[in-house]
Amino acid sequence: MVKNITIFTTNTCAYCAMVKRYLDVKGHSYEVVNLDDNPERQAEAMALSGAMTVPITVVTKHDDSQDVIVGYNLASLAPAVA
Repeated sequence: MVKNITIFTTNTCAYCAMVKRYLDVKGHSYEVVNLDDNPERQAEAMALSGAMTVPITVVTKHDDSQDVIVGYNLASLAPAVA
């Protein structure tokens, strides 16, 4: 069961919009961290994912385990939010 979802994005990321649209259609709420507006959180995003690209979607479960999905990857995102 999903506790919360955080998406790290930028202003020009088309795939970020696709992740948000998918979550909207599935009825999930999420927090958006725009790295253009919050560059101090870039290190956090990189530490979570090991990637310097967006979107980075962090799905935290009720047991506080996390699934970190880099990019628009429905094969990983769909089961993480199911």
